Amino acid sequence: MTVEQLIIIAVLVATMAMLLWGTWRHDLVALAALLVCVLTGLVPAEEAFAGFGHPAVVTVACVLVLGYGLQKSGAVNVLAQRCLPAAKGPTLSILTLIGLAALLSGFMNNVGALALLMPVAMQLAASQELPPGQVLMPLAFGSILGGMTTLIGTPPNLIVSGFRAEAGMGSFAMFDFTPVGLAVAAAGVVFVGLVGWRLVPVRKQADAGSFDSAAYLSEVRIVEGSKAVGMSLREVERMLDEADAQIVGLVRGEVRIPVPNTRRLLQASDILVIEVEPESLVLALSSLGLKLEGQESANEEDEQNGKRRDGPRPAHQDLPDEENGEETSGSDEVEIQELVVTPTGLLVGRSATDIELRSRYGINLLAISREGRHSIKRLQSAPVQAGDVLLVQGSPESLSGFAAEFGCLPLAARDIRVPEEGQALTAALIMAVVVGAAALGVLPAAISFAIGVLAYVALKLVPLRSIYSAIDWPVIMLLGAMLPVADAMATTGTADMLAQLLLDKAAQGQAVIGLVLLLVVTMFLSDLMNNAATAAVMCPIAISTAAQLGVSADAFLMAIAVGASCAFLTPIGHQNNTLILGPGGFRFGDYWRLGLLVELIVILVSVPMLLWVWPL
Repeated sequence: MTVEQLIIIAVLVATMAMLLWGTWRHDLVALAALLVCVLTGLVPAEEAFAGFGHPAVVTVACVLVLGYGLQKSGAVNVLAQRCLPAAKGPTLSILTLIGLAALLSGFMNNVGALALLMPVAMQLAASQELPPGQVLMPLAFGSILGGMTTLIGTPPNLIVSGFRAEAGMGSFAMFDFTPVGLAVAAAGVVFVGLVGWRLVPVRKQADAGSFDSAAYLSEVRIVEGSKAVGMSLREVERMLDEADAQIVGLVRGEVRIPVPNTRRLLQASDILVIEVEPESLVLALSSLGLKLEGQESANEEDEQNGKRRDGPRPAHQDLPDEENGEETSGSDEVEIQELVVTPTGLLVGRSATDIELRSRYGINLLAISREGRHSIKRLQSAPVQAGDVLLVQGSPESLSGFAAEFGCLPLAARDIRVPEEGQALTAALIMAVVVGAAALGVLPAAISFAIGVLAYVALKLVPLRSIYSAIDWPVIMLLGAMLPVADAMATTGTADMLAQLLLDKAAQGQAVIGLVLLLVVTMFLSDLMNNAATAAVMCPIAISTAAQLGVSADAFLMAIAVGASCAFLTPIGHQNNTLILGPGGFRFGDYWRLGLLVELIVILVSVPMLLWVWPL
């Protein structure tokens, strides 16, 4: 083993370890690996960033924009409205839903397909009286399975096609993945839709109502002589923090202020709307000499019969005006909504305090759900994680803008309609043309889809300002950085060495056994690390294995594509699995029960199909 081989193996092992550790984001890990390869001479400095101009990277970016255009034009919503059954049983409804997800994932980013259908899934779960997880996990799996059916369905397919072209065999065409991918996706969708959804662990529903058990809104009055008189709202909040309470509104006279300025000075007779756990209510009141609204007038009666006339109210209820019991006009402009934090969102690792959620965005953070557990303790300083569900309060405009900026997905039901007449049809036609041009070989995929993006912008299907926000830049960084690292495996002979080791020690020279081993190893790695990185690492090994066996590399490359797309055992293997972690109330170990059976089905279906469609 040469020094160069030792270095590249060490870099790959360290890269996989860092990806599994999860402290650094995957794009930063990939960039670090690339720079180490450059500094050690494995990658020439002048070729260090050549990966960012790779056709696969350009195609991924364009597909993300086109998928965003399909979403914003309403084309996907129209399809969902017409395809999803109404008033059917759970099995047929779930089967149709995940079938639609698989279809959409073949032509747009599968994370986007999941995001579009998650609100529909939540509605379906409520109407069928099912735990949300029993619909969300099948939906996530269906969208993952659908990605393997076309060239543009998922980044691993584009990476595999790129390695085939670099090996001098030409790129895979648009629908070269369809025979194997469609068979695997169909088998997986049918199994999950008919049987598999029943195997999903039943967890407590993570809807808005589930926050009520711990969090309450109470109205408390600042009386004469209270410590709070003359203090700023920020000072009072700091004192209430000891009782794990927070202020979510202020009533002064007839005016209700849902998101008060923290510099506002409090006066006697002000009413604070605070959120507090029941057991902490007494501490919250006594720390500042506050009184429950209505308590003073009821004290005499309470002493006689031991009852309290007023008490805490569930967080999701409207707050009535204390004078006449009617809602003020301001209550119509404020809503409570659940938002799911995406793995690539800007909110991951940051707290409400870090981003100044209230002062900058006019939004109250009411509760956080993490793996189905809800708490309001230390909300403002708690770092947010991918898959968390945030219960937030604010105006619809504030909530919408915040969700868009920080990459959060709303769980609330939304209407299915076409935003503007004719846009849905136009977007669908453009997509069909660019897909057809790439499939028929009229234009290379990267060029065809770039033309599609230009057409979307020219026809205002995608606003110019939204082009760059629609692209998942961490994935682009990952691909651009990992491709030169993967090439170094080939140039140093490391891929040949690992392939020989695989053949001699495990496959014993048998091509079919080698194919199965590569598929299983790729699936295992994809469950633990990013699927694009998995494909980039395994493709050189697949090509070397086929060369040493003297057989066609196509079946081995297709096995890598299938294996890299199958991450069903953990919530970290694929972004879709992470997205449903909070809304489904799942734990880390909840995925394998259904996921293991799906992966077994993938192996049983894909291996015969690979040998039939791509003979060795």
